[in-house]
Amino acid sequence: MQTFVLRRLVQSVFVLFGVSLFVFGLLQLSGDPVGLLLPPDATVEDRRVLEHQLGFDRPLYIQYLSYTGGILRGDFGQSLRSGQSALTLVLERLPATIELAVVAMLIAVAVAFPVGILSALHRGRIVDRIAMTIALLGQSMPVFFLGILFILIFGVRLGWFPVAGRGGLSHLVMPAATLGLYSMARTARLVRSGMLDVMRTEFVTTARAKGLSEAAVVSRHVLKNALIPIITVLGLDTATLLGGAIITETIFSWPGLGRLIVYSIEARDYPVVQAAVFVVALAYIVVNFAVDILYSYVNPRVRYS
Repeated sequence: MQTFVLRRLVQSVFVLFGVSLFVFGLLQLSGDPVGLLLPPDATVEDRRVLEHQLGFDRPLYIQYLSYTGGILRGDFGQSLRSGQSALTLVLERLPATIELAVVAMLIAVAVAFPVGILSALHRGRIVDRIAMTIALLGQSMPVFFLGILFILIFGVRLGWFPVAGRGGLSHLVMPAATLGLYSMARTARLVRSGMLDVMRTEFVTTARAKGLSEAAVVSRHVLKNALIPIITVLGLDTATLLGGAIITETIFSWPGLGRLIVYSIEARDYPVVQAAVFVVALAYIVVNFAVDILYSYVNPRVRYS
């Protein structure tokens, strides 16, 4: 286990290095932010002065080395728009995104597991067909369409929930449901297929032959052995929700990391975008690492050396 942890830590360093290099290069191709920071009547001399102040007149490799050196010190630079620390701006928005992602995942899991289990136990029947049809629709509908549909029906027509902003539980329902629907649909289908595969195995037949109740067979043998691929997908979905809530946060004006990234990209605020992407990449690494460790507890046959 220690060797595995050490190897993953080394791999994580290379992944973060690759992410930082990729984002730095991509932002350089997006255009010069100096033009957006200066008034329309600015002179060439004004432009050169600002470029020198921001360090944009230096060679790209010097800018990148300065950027990576700042990361090692925990300094992602200052926002070109507000002048605040880029990392501080990201960390201020991160709790809102975590809140939205966690509730979305809880909704997805709370619905997906019962639906997937019922579909597997009633394979080919009306319950299975209805559940899988709904799951297919959930995976097919784009997030932006679903979010607007929720706003129109539950926010405007029925008036049950507020349509924008962050506040109490009522503000969280529609964006969390919108964000979690795709994961819920995919997880439900995965639970169903995983359980059907395990239910065909010999040890499940043996458990039933011993006289165990169907509930005991499903909970102790079938579901537990079908969890490995489900845990993988849930882990990836959790990390994806943290970094992929951009559309949902924009639709519902949720003050999270996604909206900050969109605004920063439009303003070409390089330090904030780089800090946000670095934090999201770190979240992916941490979640995937936690999933790998969880494998050995769910299935004792999984061992790391």
